Amino acid sequence: MIRLPAILLFVALVSMWLALNDAREPGHWLLAVGVALAVQRLARPLAPRGARLRRLPVLLKLVMRVGADVIVSALQVGAGALRPASRPATGAFVTVPLALRDPYALTALAVICTVVPGSLWSELAPDRSAVLLHVFGVEDEAAYVHDFKTRYEQPLMEIFE
Repeated sequence: MIRLPAILLFVALVSMWLALNDAREPGHWLLAVGVALAVQRLARPLAPRGARLRRLPVLLKLVMRVGADVIVSALQVGAGALRPASRPATGAFVTVPLALRDPYALTALAVICTVVPGSLWSELAPDRSAVLLHVFGVEDEAAYVHDFKTRYEQPLMEIFE
């Protein structure tokens, strides 16, 4: 019996094969199914272990916080972009030391940094001890690092570690 670990991936691979080849012949259908099965079998060792989420109330609070931060940051970035040329908006690279180690938590942190306007995840240290962020309109780097760790890293540690 053929086991399909991810039916949506299978359907997507078959559909993409048929669309890219603009094919309707039965041979292409068989080839598409064969390629999709082979890709799934070859990719099986790459599948990550499941994440263990703890403390659902903290997760919900973090989601609400990020949603609010997206709105506030969008308004701040918009206001900064509309400043007169005599007072241009500034950006800075900020290194944030990390205590976070779980790969899923780091991924969530990267998504948060990307989704909040005015911040961009630039680089993760090879030993995962720090992240380099490009931040729009930062005036006090130490205060930003403290706020970042309190608002995002601490809740993610509670959720994932």
